[in-house]
Amino acid sequence: MKSTVSQIEIDEKGVAWIAGANTKVIEVVLDKLAYGWSPEETHFQHPHLSLAQIHAALAYYYEHQEQLDSEIARRRQEVEKMAADSADSALRRKLLALKKS
Repeated sequence: MKSTVSQIEIDEKGVAWIAGANTKVIEVVLDKLAYGWSPEETHFQHPHLSLAQIHAALAYYYEHQEQLDSEIARRRQEVEKMAADSADSALRRKLLALKKS
């Protein structure tokens, strides 16, 4: 009988998590994309993750790259929109006025 142990769990919303780590796969992927971290550097920065978990997260990413890259792009657009929407907000103007005084 063949036994398979998965380091990745998919929740009811379809989000991939590293099993037992309370860490989303996309978080590991973003660290790799943003900082160019190797699995070993990721482990150094996040010692609660084992190398096996990190490699599993990266393997999941490469198997589902189009889907996760789309999610990353969607999040980036959302953040850019929020930044643009708040660029000239009343609160920002008030804070800038306080800073100048």
